[in-house]
Amino acid sequence: MTNNSSFQIAQQDMLFALHVVGTPTDTRTMLADLIGPAARLAEAELLPLDPIADRVGARYADGQVVMPPGFVQFYRQWVEGGWNNVDVPEDWGGLGLPVSVAAPLMEAWTSACMAFGLAPVLTQGAMEVLLEHGDDALRKRWMGPLVAGTCMATMALTEPGAGSDLNLIRTRAERGDDGQYRLFGQKIFITYGEHDLTDNILHLVLARLPDAPIGSKGLSLFLVPKWLLGEGDRPGQRNDVQCLGIEHKLGLHGSPTCTMAFGEGEGAIGWIIGREHQGLACMFTMMNRARLATGLQAVAVAERATQAALSYARQRCQGSPQRGMPPGPIIAHPDVRRMLTDMRARTMVIRLIAYKAALAIDSAHGAAEGAERQAAQQRASLLTPIVKAFCSDSAIAVTSTAIQVHGGAGYVEETGVAQYWRDVRITAIYEGTNGIQAIDLVQRKIVQAGGTALMTLIDELRSDAAMAAAAVTPLLRDCAPLLTGALDAIIQSVGWLLAEQRSEGERLAAATPFLDMLGRTLGGALLLRAACLEPDPATPADIGFLAASFCWTHLAAVPASARLVCQGDHLLPPLSAWA
Repeated sequence: MTNNSSFQIAQQDMLFALHVVGTPTDTRTMLADLIGPAARLAEAELLPLDPIADRVGARYADGQVVMPPGFVQFYRQWVEGGWNNVDVPEDWGGLGLPVSVAAPLMEAWTSACMAFGLAPVLTQGAMEVLLEHGDDALRKRWMGPLVAGTCMATMALTEPGAGSDLNLIRTRAERGDDGQYRLFGQKIFITYGEHDLTDNILHLVLARLPDAPIGSKGLSLFLVPKWLLGEGDRPGQRNDVQCLGIEHKLGLHGSPTCTMAFGEGEGAIGWIIGREHQGLACMFTMMNRARLATGLQAVAVAERATQAALSYARQRCQGSPQRGMPPGPIIAHPDVRRMLTDMRARTMVIRLIAYKAALAIDSAHGAAEGAERQAAQQRASLLTPIVKAFCSDSAIAVTSTAIQVHGGAGYVEETGVAQYWRDVRITAIYEGTNGIQAIDLVQRKIVQAGGTALMTLIDELRSDAAMAAAAVTPLLRDCAPLLTGALDAIIQSVGWLLAEQRSEGERLAAATPFLDMLGRTLGGALLLRAACLEPDPATPADIGFLAASFCWTHLAAVPASARLVCQGDHLLPPLSAWA
């Protein structure tokens, strides 16, 4: 028995989160018009496919991948509804909607079935890469099939000997006489590298030319289709690209993770995107979009797990919550309510953080050239690693707690709740492990940037502390010192990180706890803001309790985390101790 029947897309919480982070009214109106039809489609058609995808999975045979039952039919219905191109510019056949509208829609599909929700993410990222870095010929040839949904895309970076360290990529590219290139090499862990959802698949491949500089600065980005286009831009000749197999994974069984071979024969034909040896900069356009998507995936699965735990706790009768009280549903037990409150608070926090990042991306796109655009880009860049890492870590904790609420029933597969943890566990690993996100935050976004963007954010969050201090209810007023203390601890930690005498090893060791404390502080401030705003029709009835619970549970611990950050690598045994 699964919890599918009781699950509903969190439409009101989505609209409320957009309101809290300051999304313009017209943008929220756009989402209000779209989220209802999207939720109905997701709940009625996609949600029933989720347990089937987990149980049956994608199947590989003789170089082909067959998707789980129902996936092909739903994908066609999804494309026909226009959901494939909501944030594609109107000039290219899309709706041209802001990222802050596309983000909740992505959450909706992923809440219903994360394995399917992964499918469009890289396609949307590939379109962004083509529009930003591709030449006119590539855009005219490939944007049409991508927008129409007859072609999907992949991001082919990882190799057997090159995971997070892209300096080690060995896939090679050779120049042709006709402006084409031929690629030779193998890529692994390629999401949707092969499937039967679309007529064609477009691989964006990082490879190295013979005269390339050593390291990541010598990588170029190539567009390599499964099928070369023939007459009428329809798939014609098969390219020298093969799927050698798919991985057998902990979760996401319905999403094929493929080993891809390029150039087993005369070479896979491809076209360069951007300039030679500048491929990594182009690929980061796609990677940053995927990192926001990863945070949204975490939000979506956390929401699913929270609803399942709440439904179970209301129905499951076990024991007496206190002496002298009759047995009843386990939601009457204070410890169960504690777990449920923390799950709801964490889910709301990571949604607020993800939507705030989406709004920052919109601001960067819409800002005028100059200081305004630079500030918006710096804000989006600062928030991206927090969204990816803090949201995914939080969702893993939420799904684990959902299993705990279910007790023994959560540890068996029949209830379906174990799948949420199995599916979301990958979010801390792919698109750059969370440790790498923390290093990026500390080294690039703070130390190299001098902490300017972060200090601007801290100043903004101080207004949330002031708002809480002036709140009517003591429950919220008591949280103001907790937020102020957390913000002071962040500033203390930044000062320590920026000190000239600080070694790289000290900063690297401090990176992960620093990202976590920053995520908790940002989340606590946003949740307090949500509780202090004038009530909105979408305001959750328990918002004050959620904010207070999160502040006392998570913000109160931030000063202690700052002390840990300032220990650097002094608490790590020397490398010789591990020999």
